[in-house]
Amino acid sequence: MLINAVFEGGGVKGISLAGAVQAAQDYDMVFHRVAGTSSGSIVAALIAAGYRAEEMKTIIENMPFASLLRRSPIFDVRWIGPAARLFLKKGLYSGEALEEWIRNMLKQKGIRTFADLPKGKLLITASDITNGTILVLPDDIGRFGIDPSKLEVAKAVRMSCSIPYFFDPVVIRRSPILSKGMRFPDQFVYVVDGGLLSNFPLWLFDGERLERSGEPIPVVGFKMVGKTEGKSARIRGPLSMLQALVETMLTAHDERYIEQINRFRTIKIPTIGIKPTQFHLSAQDSTALYLSGLAAGTEFFSGWNTKWYDEQLNKQRKELRKKQTESLPLTPV
Repeated sequence: MLINAVFEGGGVKGISLAGAVQAAQDYDMVFHRVAGTSSGSIVAALIAAGYRAEEMKTIIENMPFASLLRRSPIFDVRWIGPAARLFLKKGLYSGEALEEWIRNMLKQKGIRTFADLPKGKLLITASDITNGTILVLPDDIGRFGIDPSKLEVAKAVRMSCSIPYFFDPVVIRRSPILSKGMRFPDQFVYVVDGGLLSNFPLWLFDGERLERSGEPIPVVGFKMVGKTEGKSARIRGPLSMLQALVETMLTAHDERYIEQINRFRTIKIPTIGIKPTQFHLSAQDSTALYLSGLAAGTEFFSGWNTKWYDEQLNKQRKELRKKQTESLPLTPV
């Protein structure tokens, strides 16, 4: 059965998404198009490249996530080092290790740029904080005079995963034509984590239909829920406050914020209290996250079929029309 899938972001909690992907495959779901934000963009990119859930599980089990936290030794000097790097580079860590890792994963499947994928197969969201707008990649990279087909998938993933203050923002320079007449500093655009503006972009595939039959393609969202109970942040200074601020931003998207009309197409995956920036993750916690995703996905797809989806979709449309009618201003007599 064909579905379009949208994967939410959530730092290392994204491990749970791979378990839900396994459940989708177990129920013979075929991913037509995929989209993702932050860690969800990693899962979406791997699926678009042809990775199966079993392969992703192996990748996760062998991935030392702490190795992604790469920076020059000079910036490891206690207190002074991280603060200096944050001031100079605008991030505690570079993000280059993450980009290199995903680049190598994609290379094994023969994928480098978006031109190596079927057009529209993969969409990745990021946040352009220079202009205050969301970017849907690859197409929106054209705003800066860059050919979308030549954009590296790994670079797009890094943009989407650049957690503010934690990883360096990705800096894009506008093309010579677009930057003509601009001051040198104004030629650059800063891009960070897509979750800053849209952490769960279900809207990306709304209204899409199969070309031959005209039937709607179901959209299924993979969303991580649950707060980090019992793990309150200890704020000792500016750096720990920044980390707490970012983690709050990334973890505040729990089930209460899933619109009622979208619950029927959202897999809610409990994240067992893991924080998004908990990169020093134990093997037990990693496995627990994966199994949580597998259980949530299995529960969702066990009672799911296209007839039920269509019924819920029609119900959603009626509710939307009702809300729109109720919001219309009254016409004076």
